[in-house]
Amino acid sequence: MMKRTLYTALAAVAISTPALIAPAMISPAAAQANMSIGLTIGTPPPAPIFEVVPAPRVGYVWAPGFWHWEGSRHVWHAGYWMPERRGYHWMPDRWNQVNGGWRHEAGHWDHDVERHGWNHWH
Repeated sequence: MMKRTLYTALAAVAISTPALIAPAMISPAAAQANMSIGLTIGTPPPAPIFEVVPAPRVGYVWAPGFWHWEGSRHVWHAGYWMPERRGYHWMPDRWNQVNGGWRHEAGHWDHDVERHGWNHWH
C-alpha cells in the first residue's frame, strides 16, 4: 500500500511539473545524440593531454587528441593519422565557450585558402 501511495504521488508531481521531471529523464544516449545539433554543457573540458606527435607520414595528416563529451563526462580521444585531402587542411576538434556553457566543435576539413589564394565562400 505504501509503494502504491508513493507511485501515485510521484505521478502527480510528474504531471503537474513536467518541466522539472523531463530533464532528469533524458538518457545519456539522448544527450549524446543532441551533441551533433549543438548541445551546450556547463562542464568545461579538462586541459588537453600532452601527446607526442609521431614523425610525419607522407600522404597523411595528424589529427590531435581531444576531449569528447560522452554521457555525463569528458573522455579523451587520442590523436590519430588520417589520409590527407589535397587542397584542404584539418581543423582540429575544439571547445568554444558560449552563453555561459561549453560547446564542442567537431574537427573538419577546410579549404586551404592561403595555398590556393581563393575564398571557398564564393
